[in-house]
Formats: sequence, C-alpha cells, structure tokens
Amino acid sequence: QVQVVQSGGGLVQAGGSLRLSCAASGRTGYHMAWFRQAPGKERDFVAAISGSGVSTDYTDSVKGRFTVSRDNAKNTVYLQMNSLKPEDTAVYYCAATYGYSWWQGLRLSDYYTYWGQGTQVTVSS
Repeated sequence: QVQVVQSGGGLVQAGGSLRLSCAASGRTGYHMAWFRQAPGKERDFVAAISGSGVSTDYTDSVKGRFTVSRDNAKNTVYLQMNSLKPEDTAVYYCAATYGYSWWQGLRLSDYYTYWGQGTQVTVSS
C-alpha cells in the first residue's frame, strides 16, 4: 500500500514564502506532482517532477516563483513557493504516479494514482 503524506503549508502574507513537503512510501522513482484546488474551483495542475528529478514542469502562473525538487534518498518531494500571491490560496495536493512516460505530459490529475491528504495554503493581501 502506497502512502503519500504531506506537510507544510499555513498562512503567509503576500510576497512571503512557504515550503510544502510530500513523502511517498514504497518504491522509488514515482513521477510526482502538485495540484491545488481553490474553493468552488476545479483541481488544477501546479508543478511536476520526473522520477529521476531531472525534468520539471510548471503551470505558467507559478513559473519563476515556485520550485519543485526531490530527494530520492528520502523519497520526498518539495514545493518551494516564493513571492506568494493571494490567488495562490488553495488546498494543495501531492500526487504520485508510476508507469507513464514523462514525455507524454503528466498535467492531468487522472494520471495520478496516489494522493496526499491535502494541505491549506492561505496568502493574505
């Protein structure tokens, strides 16, 4: 049974920073991603990192502000969020998948089998 456990998040003022962490149990090499869901909206892709950690992908609205990274020795993925804006406020979810090619694009939530519990990020103006 694969478990995906998130930590981090909280309340920060606009322009501030937060870091989210996500640990996946079981095998190594999952492609991992972060999604977010604001109240009344769909769950949207934020960022992803390949199983090797070599490749990353970001949605346009967070490019240059967010950085996804991983420590495979710890089977942990991080999302460093800088220059936060009120529109970044959402519940953030970590997700893991295995068996898909990175190069097909993994922005759809349907590709991900394992999900974390979600963590609230609130950015005040």
